[in-house]
Amino acid sequence: MGAFLTYWYYYLPDYVLAALMYTILGRAALSLFLDADSQNYIWRFFCNVTDPVIGAVERVTPKATLPIIVWLFSFVWLFWLRFALRVLFTASGLLPVK
Repeated sequence: MGAFLTYWYYYLPDYVLAALMYTILGRAALSLFLDADSQNYIWRFFCNVTDPVIGAVERVTPKATLPIIVWLFSFVWLFWLRFALRVLFTASGLLPVK
């Protein structure tokens, strides 16, 4: 717990981005079994959490793209954002050392 509190400025955004990434993957997996207008509470949770990220990616993605492809692109964009965050913290010397 001490390392987390010491380097919270790195771990917190990294954790949030990772949680969003895997929630988007969960949404994509659930879409194989549920309709888009399903009232399943897990589906609604995944949609509510990931809609802001997916909305941002939809703005730069062609309109003819299928929704599941946009979701997977969102996953990839978040992956590269996490990678850029790690490179930024490494370059600035603020990355936690193990």
